[in-house]
Amino acid sequence: MKSANLKLFALIGDPVEQSLSPPMYNAAFRALGLNCAYVALRVPKQFLTDAIGGIRALNIAGFNITTPHKIGIVGLLDELDESASLVGAVNTVKNDRGKLIGFNTDGEGALRALEEKVGSVREKEVVLLGAGGAARAIAFSLSKAGARLTIANRTVSRAKALASTIEQKLGIEVEVASLNRAELTGALKNIDVLINATSVGMSPNADQTLVSASMMHRGLVVYDIVYEPLRTKLLREARRAGGRTIDGLGMLVHQGALAFEIWTGKRAPIKVMEAAAKRELRG
Repeated sequence: MKSANLKLFALIGDPVEQSLSPPMYNAAFRALGLNCAYVALRVPKQFLTDAIGGIRALNIAGFNITTPHKIGIVGLLDELDESASLVGAVNTVKNDRGKLIGFNTDGEGALRALEEKVGSVREKEVVLLGAGGAARAIAFSLSKAGARLTIANRTVSRAKALASTIEQKLGIEVEVASLNRAELTGALKNIDVLINATSVGMSPNADQTLVSASMMHRGLVVYDIVYEPLRTKLLREARRAGGRTIDGLGMLVHQGALAFEIWTGKRAPIKVMEAAAKRELRG
């Protein structure tokens, strides 16, 4: 890696210590012989505006955004791509000669990872847990792909607001449910896919789940976007219920590959990125 003309990329969020993004992107840069480097930067919520000013000053070529900044960053950028404008959340930014352009690859990344395992989601009944930044992107992508969607969230008003936004922007009706056990159990009856797009079950709280085996049915596809740990409590409960499970690594890799292509204009070495992420998890 040469310091002259080095292009620097970053992740900003809080926390970022456990992120697999640096090894994943740096492996991709090496595989393609690009003079680029990627680092994770912890940015507490109150310093987000300062951090974006620093990114501009340092001419960082591109960056990813994770919790808790995906929605808050929208007003700090110069322009939004259609993906980010539709969702109202950003997870990828490209610095185009000083202009910061926001994108959202979360939804498409999650959809690709899901359809890789189960085929088209068109006409499938899907319950999505969560209404935050990642959940917003996934909800839009599922709706556009033709899934029949129910959004379940602890704060029902947030789920209703997201459902209303999807209906306004896409003309597609979305159902809403609470996380009340009885109501959620009813919503899960006879569905095809359950997706956890919350941080519940993420390390260090790996013993937590919003849905237990008794609430699931045999054959249910259960997809958890959490990847640390890979075998979350939710996925273990799904196995007990006779369900099919999909871990969060696929979404991480696919959304990362899309971001890589936005930044570099080159096809992402997906297998290299996946292998690097797996090595880091095993290490």
